[in-house]
Amino acid sequence: MSVDPPSSGRPTGPPSGPLSGPSQPPPGGGPPSEPPGGGGEEPERRRPWWRSVPRVAIIATAVVAAVILAVVLSRPDNGGTGVSDGGTSTSSGEVFLLPAGDTGPDAFTESTTEEKSSASPVSPSGATESAPQNAVQGVKGDAPGLYGGTRNVASCDVEKQITYFEDAPDKQRAFASVARIESSEVPAYLRSLTPVHLRMDTRVTNHGYKNGAATSYQAVLQAGTAVLVDERGVPRVRCACGNPLSLPVAQQSTPKTTGDAWPGYNPSNVVMVTPAPEPVDVFVMAEPDGEWFERHEGDTGKKDEKTKKPEKPSPSASVTTPTAPSDSTSSRPPTSEPPTSDTDTSGPTTDEPPPSDTQQPPPDTDTESDTGTETGGGTGGGTTEQPPAS
Repeated sequence: MSVDPPSSGRPTGPPSGPLSGPSQPPPGGGPPSEPPGGGGEEPERRRPWWRSVPRVAIIATAVVAAVILAVVLSRPDNGGTGVSDGGTSTSSGEVFLLPAGDTGPDAFTESTTEEKSSASPVSPSGATESAPQNAVQGVKGDAPGLYGGTRNVASCDVEKQITYFEDAPDKQRAFASVARIESSEVPAYLRSLTPVHLRMDTRVTNHGYKNGAATSYQAVLQAGTAVLVDERGVPRVRCACGNPLSLPVAQQSTPKTTGDAWPGYNPSNVVMVTPAPEPVDVFVMAEPDGEWFERHEGDTGKKDEKTKKPEKPSPSASVTTPTAPSDSTSSRPPTSEPPTSDTDTSGPTTDEPPPSDTQQPPPDTDTESDTGTETGGGTGGGTTEQPPAS
């Protein structure tokens, strides 16, 4: 048999050259043709970047929505009590009404009120000028007749309040965060306050306790509410619930009250207590029977003394716009020093630094500070003790 190839000149088998097609571009200068079918994976790897933008946008939107939802759900709100976190927002315009004997929402402790509504209510005088819708009447913390009570009877049991906090360290820490003191200073701080009864419906920022932290909302406390006030006469603790109090926050519009109003409630008679220009040595207070007495700052009533009726038994008020608690110029931070009266020597004093020449004298020696320039102390705060005669 012959093994010579056919004489037709045409190849009978596969081409011996490369399978990638002609090495020259096709006529016309157009782009090279796509490879034959079967190579579908290559286009996926070279997919244009802009085709993934819709997916990225959808994912980003979902993440943002989830974050917003988490923030909203985790906000310290009222938990269904009708009280919003008005203390952190000046635009809500919501103010919660708290009757004198009502514990209220999110209480720090049980009630430590010793006597109920022993103060005779009174209306402020002097605030007759027009005021903005978000303003209230301000009364200075040292005004005679601003507070009331019963002579020789404390409105609150301070030692019981201290015991409640000692049994609940988390609440004590939250309370201290509002008062801007250390947790260990809470007992001494409470003993430095003065128990009184409000004689006017009073606007405050009330701080509740919820989920391990302090919350805040705007509130009006009914006249007759038992509170503890600081050395400038500003309410700092509500005894019916142990909640810390601070100055009210301004609202951008007319406040909207929440809760049931008590008989005699009138928004135009609501006041806020502004810090006294100087520390108060004694509070001139009214009894329900019309008698008057003096209560020393930081005392629980054991040193009360009768006094005559002041010339203006109804405290005068002036139009005042509340400011945020963070404004340090609106009120001095609460003092953490223990009282100097001999009735409270059981309080802890180990945290206090030893006396020094630069320390201010205790309240019972204020006369020395007032006459320091006459005794040789000058402005340096040095000791007034004279050297022995030679």
